[in-house]
Amino acid sequence: MTELQRLLLAYDQHRAVARPCALATVVEVLGSAYRRPGARMLVADDGQLTGAISGGCLEGDARQRARQAIFRGAPALVTYDTRDEDDPRHGLGPGCQGVVRILLEPLDFADADNPMELLRGFARCPEPAVLATVFSTDGALGLRAGVGQRLLLTATGVVRGAPALAASLADAGRATLARGTSQVLDIETDAGPVRALVELLTPPLRVIIYGAGNDAQPLVRLAASLGWHLTVLDGRPNLATPARFPEAAEVRTVPVAAIADETPGDAYAVLLSHNYAYDLAALELHLSTNTPYIGLLGPRAKADRLLEELALSEAEQQQLLRTRLHSPIGLDLGSETPEEIALAIVAEIQATCQQRNGRPLRERAGTGHLTDVAPGVERG
Repeated sequence: MTELQRLLLAYDQHRAVARPCALATVVEVLGSAYRRPGARMLVADDGQLTGAISGGCLEGDARQRARQAIFRGAPALVTYDTRDEDDPRHGLGPGCQGVVRILLEPLDFADADNPMELLRGFARCPEPAVLATVFSTDGALGLRAGVGQRLLLTATGVVRGAPALAASLADAGRATLARGTSQVLDIETDAGPVRALVELLTPPLRVIIYGAGNDAQPLVRLAASLGWHLTVLDGRPNLATPARFPEAAEVRTVPVAAIADETPGDAYAVLLSHNYAYDLAALELHLSTNTPYIGLLGPRAKADRLLEELALSEAEQQQLLRTRLHSPIGLDLGSETPEEIALAIVAEIQATCQQRNGRPLRERAGTGHLTDVAPGVERG
């Protein structure tokens, strides 16, 4: 289950019993912090928390401030400066070395465009979208732009949210979709100047696993814990069953002769069928698509043989191995057991998806935590 799915589940539970709650959203990070802009936490008036906005150092204070926002019925922007080593509040100390701004908003269950409902709209569509959230305005001007106003823009052009800001925020949203990463922007709107988090929302990573053997089970369990959309295919009906893979979105029996009829699109592919003909058919299928990652279980000699059988030149083979084809599959973690191998595979897929090389964070200059961004701009 993804973090967004957990938030929506908790929100629906609170709404069902009319329990007041507020949404805490990281809207800006200056320097280094544990979570990026867009991280969210749902806070009920009884203090119940769902989600996280930090590694645990901000949640306590943010919970109290969120409950105050619920009581007052108005949003609030809170700034935490974790660079002050002499400030003992919240257990921060010299931890993250950054400035984190959190928007706290009481939720109106009757508002069809409250932030959780806009996020639900995104979750129902398997396509990228942008959510623009205003968190700072020039209140002295008395303009119509307000903190907490939002606009959701889908890749197909559907727009929901604040009509007064639609034109300007939609333009920023389209630019963010094209850019491919979230950003914090100062935007001139018809309702006045605003500062907004223009957040790129992406659907869960789609992964197709070819092979339903016992070693696929820990892989599916681990990948599902990250919220990935998983499909398991195998030619053996006794193995390709939902009962063996309850965490997968789809489990199907597909004979080797029918693999060519599949339409995987840009889904990531993991080939671990332990069947040469099955792996060959799946590899040939994905080489004809935009699949950015093809992981092949087994020694490099197996990959060389498969590529030769597909009549690829030496130059084409080397290009594939440098870009899309990962063989042997997984990061070098010293993996031996099926669970350890699953960890190595999932780690490599995550690194590929985020365009990272999987090296230790300590080797990245200037990075002390998971997120290190330039002032005022979110880095993807």
